[in-house]
Amino acid sequence: MEESSGKRAIVLLEEEANRIRLLISNQKNSLCIAHCKAFEEVVDTQMYGLSRQIAFAVSLEAITNNEGQQLLSDLERDLNRMYHEVFAERQEIETGKEG
Repeated sequence: MEESSGKRAIVLLEEEANRIRLLISNQKNSLCIAHCKAFEEVVDTQMYGLSRQIAFAVSLEAITNNEGQQLLSDLERDLNRMYHEVFAERQEIETGKEG
C-alpha cells in the first residue's frame, strides 16, 4: 500500500480514537462515568469498533500491526487515566461530605 494511504489510515484511526476520548471527557463532569453501566458498555462498544477498524487497516496493509496496537494502547492508557481522575475526584467529594 502507498505510504500516503498508510498515513491517511493512521490519521483517520487517530481521529476515531480522539472521538472516543472526547466521549469520555465530556462525561467527566457528570456522575455517569462513576455510576452508569450503560456508559461503560458504550465505551466498550466504541473500543471494539475501533479495534475492528484497526484490524481492517492492518489487513489492507495500510498500517502495521504495531502501529494499530500502539494506537489502541495509547487510547486505553488515556481512558484509564481519565477514569482514575473521575474516581479520585469522586472519592475526595465523598470524603469531604463525611468530615
